[in-house]
Amino acid sequence: MSFTVAIVGRPNVGKSTLFNRLVGKRISIVDDKPGVTRDRIYSNVEWNGKRFTLVDTGGIEPRGTDLITSQVRRQVEFAIENANLIVFLLDSKDGLLPADMEIADILRKSRKPVITAVNKVENYAAKDELYEFYQLGFGDPLFISALHGSNVGDLLDRIVEFMGDDEGPEYDESVIKVAVVGRPNVGKSSLVNALLGEERVIVSDIPGTTRDAIDTPFEYKGRQMVLIDTAGLRRKSRIKEDIEFYSQLRAIQAVERADIALLVLDATEEIAEQDKKNAGIVHESGRGIIIVVNKWDLVEKDDKTIYKYTEKIREELAFIQYAPVIFVSAKTKKRVYKILDLIQFVMDQYTLRIDRAALQELLEDATAFVTPPTIKGRKLKIYSLEQTGVKPPTFVLTVNDTELLHFSYVRYIENKLRERFGFEGTPVVLRGRNKKGKD
Repeated sequence: MSFTVAIVGRPNVGKSTLFNRLVGKRISIVDDKPGVTRDRIYSNVEWNGKRFTLVDTGGIEPRGTDLITSQVRRQVEFAIENANLIVFLLDSKDGLLPADMEIADILRKSRKPVITAVNKVENYAAKDELYEFYQLGFGDPLFISALHGSNVGDLLDRIVEFMGDDEGPEYDESVIKVAVVGRPNVGKSSLVNALLGEERVIVSDIPGTTRDAIDTPFEYKGRQMVLIDTAGLRRKSRIKEDIEFYSQLRAIQAVERADIALLVLDATEEIAEQDKKNAGIVHESGRGIIIVVNKWDLVEKDDKTIYKYTEKIREELAFIQYAPVIFVSAKTKKRVYKILDLIQFVMDQYTLRIDRAALQELLEDATAFVTPPTIKGRKLKIYSLEQTGVKPPTFVLTVNDTELLHFSYVRYIENKLRERFGFEGTPVVLRGRNKKGKD
């Protein structure tokens, strides 16, 4: 599985600011009010060719001045349990507080590797005054400023040192890697078993009985594939919040290794917030996606049921309109094998290359039909449309000024690409680039 790093610390020590700095974009809400990060946030980070999953855990609330409540202790232990490495963030301005010592005790008992980072250090000449942080016993602390980015590169260097070279199994480029993601008990493992035609993973009516992610290579119609079945719960006693956290984290880890994700929904239940989060994980990661509606045998149907359910999916998951939808029953195996054909089709779309002449023709037709906009008296000029990559299909619009390239016109060009060339089941990345020497 992908390497996971959790940022742990008291409220208002700058965890979300550090998270946003490491990720490179503003995701976590940053506020001076303690405890503003209500949910754990996840994102992928790349540094010196290494990729890892970063988790912003939210603030650890002490009870009084020197104790941590049992609820918060459980949340901290859960974050630690599911991380490979902990970044223990402290506040140089507050100094070492009793609550920090409580957290340090939990980290020691976990036996997980810990990097101590002391935040809000603006005067590095005076860092010797921060000697008290050495007594934590996690090695030399790093003195950083998440707000200004000072020494954050050193923190990233130290993180990747812990990662080593083992990043999980590697597969040939020709192998189609398929992650199966979804909420607990939507039938992920049953679907895998139905696809493979044999019992290779644990199947149970109890949510979360798959303990580890299982890679199952197989061949279908001459093409090599591997199914990545995401793990379930390690402890069934966890409350709902932690069930969702663990499931979402595992989805991120599985999708990170895949080409295509099967987003499994339960036909007998409403589309939940976690379904939307899982869809967002796949979309943001740039992977192909197929929506698999499982347990279709349990739904009372008429000639309009599929149409109505599809419309509901399109409404709830509007940001992945490009994803094909298939209705199956893992229990009866109805239409299950059509998923394998759909995987091959989406993989072909995911790796589709369009020649330059065809793209230029599309661009001329699109700009003739809808003229590029004029903003503050300046007209957008588009000189070319080129494909620069696949997995997912990636394109560059060369223009006179990217500031004039409004997102609505980018979306218009994307829609034209889909109308003419398909790209069903795959996101399309479209970027602007200034052409030198042009006004």
